[in-house]
Amino acid sequence: MKIAVIGCTHAGTAAVSNMVKLYPRAEITVFEKNDNISFLSCGIALHVSGVVKDPNGLFYSSPEELTELGVKMRMKHEVLDINVEDKTIAARNLETNEMLNDTYDKLVMTTGSWPVIPNIEGINMENVLLCKNFQHANTIIEKAKDAENIVVVGAGYIGIELVEAFEMSGKNVTLIDGETRVLSKYLDEPFTEIVEKDFQERGVQLALGETVTRFVGNDGKVTAVKTSKGDYQADLVILCIGFQPNTGLLKGQIDMLGNGAIKVDEYMRTSNMDVYAAGDSCAIRYNPTGDYAYIPLATNAVRMGTLVAKNLVEPTVRYMGTQGTSGIKIYDQNIATTGLTETSALRMDMNVKSITIFEHDRPEFMPTYEDIMLKVVYEEGTKRIVGAQVMSKVDVTQSINTLSVCIQNNMTMDELGFVDFFFQPHYNKPWNFLNQAGLQAI
Repeated sequence: MKIAVIGCTHAGTAAVSNMVKLYPRAEITVFEKNDNISFLSCGIALHVSGVVKDPNGLFYSSPEELTELGVKMRMKHEVLDINVEDKTIAARNLETNEMLNDTYDKLVMTTGSWPVIPNIEGINMENVLLCKNFQHANTIIEKAKDAENIVVVGAGYIGIELVEAFEMSGKNVTLIDGETRVLSKYLDEPFTEIVEKDFQERGVQLALGETVTRFVGNDGKVTAVKTSKGDYQADLVILCIGFQPNTGLLKGQIDMLGNGAIKVDEYMRTSNMDVYAAGDSCAIRYNPTGDYAYIPLATNAVRMGTLVAKNLVEPTVRYMGTQGTSGIKIYDQNIATTGLTETSALRMDMNVKSITIFEHDRPEFMPTYEDIMLKVVYEEGTKRIVGAQVMSKVDVTQSINTLSVCIQNNMTMDELGFVDFFFQPHYNKPWNFLNQAGLQAI
């Protein structure tokens, strides 16, 4: 069996590592444009801030490691054409320009995503940078050394983490986003208000509800960013606007969403029986709604890549869907979220209610305790849980993993109120705050 794998970050690395064990007689070839694999881009801000001293620690595998396992690693090879009917691949060696043609029995598309790059005047100027891969991380760190005024465009996870890192490094930082709130896809207003206040108290300039109209510069170097509402000085601009699936090679050959995300079933199969896909290139079942959704997260990618390997010959292990569970730490706030926010659910015309509770993590008779804010979103009629958010200065983020399981298993608020959680004064209260959310909803 000849297996071709296109792209090798999280999903690709997971797929290949498992296929080697499951199919020792298979011929596995990886085509990868870069000279590295398995880079954890979520660690870029930690590297920028100096928390991670050695960027090589952000890799958990290498081309050499997979080569030793018997995989043909075609590094610095860009795939230019795939024909799924003929099962052929055409690729170019980026170092020699030599063309390579190959065939496959099974194709694994793990091409990931690429940053959204809007058509804005001046966007190609020097010091207007993307933030996605290892090369981007190194360029950002090098150019940030001499930058005084840094503008981050995009208030999602990566943008927010970079703003924190630059501010802590003593830079003048401006955050621009078209939405009126930071992290608006992940959190409702009571949570984002706290994050915004933390930034403002530290001198970060928030330009929310503004769209970038132009990058201004001299001699090809950016000096300012113009928006729909103002002008902002900039020696360095980082674009963190979002990601789009990198799937052009299969356009018109397999089923996709409108944004190009490949539709896969619960066994990671595409509409072509010999083409599998995983990771940021895919649309998967989103359990809060039951529909396909594009949720580019490394956790999803690793799970899906592993499942591709297990299901490549025959359907074996079913994918249980995703809640889009994620977490972030901004200054001293520990934040996690799963499923739908109330805002996004209402935008979808879902009939939902929510409960927000303010609790302490431990009994008040203990010498110390911290505030917790928890919000749970649920369907009004069925009381089925569809989303949750938590924030605290103490780390209670694992509670969101618990609620992720609740959503995955279609649990209700009534059930949440009486789930069996342990009590020990060092860790929690007699009624766990998750129980409290369920009880108060009842």
